Amino acid sequence: MERVSPDLIKKHIRRSPLLASAYRLLERDREVQALLKMTNIMAVTRLKYNDHGVVHSRIVSGAALELFDIFISRGIKPTSIRDHVVNEEEEAKLIVLFGAYLHDIGNAVHRIGHHIHGYNLAIPILNRLLPQVIDEKDRFINMRQEILHVIYSHDEHVRCLTTEAGIVKIADGTDMAEGRARIPYQLGKVDMHSLSALAIDSVEIGQGDEKPVCIRIYMRDTAGLFQIEEVFMKKAETSGLRELIEIEAYVKNRRLTVSRG
Repeated sequence: MERVSPDLIKKHIRRSPLLASAYRLLERDREVQALLKMTNIMAVTRLKYNDHGVVHSRIVSGAALELFDIFISRGIKPTSIRDHVVNEEEEAKLIVLFGAYLHDIGNAVHRIGHHIHGYNLAIPILNRLLPQVIDEKDRFINMRQEILHVIYSHDEHVRCLTTEAGIVKIADGTDMAEGRARIPYQLGKVDMHSLSALAIDSVEIGQGDEKPVCIRIYMRDTAGLFQIEEVFMKKAETSGLRELIEIEAYVKNRRLTVSRG
């Protein structure tokens, strides 16, 4: 099992020069970083929401690539390969990485409709960055559209049409440990969302026994069930991957039942 954290991405870029190049582009791009900073000004400072900035982007990127590798190892084929959009798994991973890193930039405009604002903001960014790692014009355009689908589909109300989009949506939901609520909690936001997030100690991703993926959530208090059922499960249900994931929740080594699904 791998713990969901900002460091998980390092495991994946160490093993892939292509992913490492793409990740460096995202981390060093002034527009991307400025948008992520504005995302947190809008979400955290003004709305008292949890972190949606660069740390969240790193966490979701690492979790998404971890999920991708597990699904591949269990025989799940990326949709972009099945539909001949890309030729190689590394290129499918690029779709996941770019989509995961950029999925929340729309919050820099407004939380309402942020998945729509996000894909609009992402178009010129992808037009600029993708050709630096993919040099074939037609393939670059196809991959750009797949990444835009990932960004648009991460909203809990939108049904994912690709495995790649579903992976990013699930990964987004796994970023629910206490650090995700610490900033709004300090700013005075005390409600069931912040208290339930603070109740979650850690989240781990690994291979399941009966299904390809197992996601384990460790809590110090049963208040964390609210976060799982009302945030994570809503994303899982529209990811297209719900039936391929085992979800386990624990409080002090006692396993609890997750009511949704």
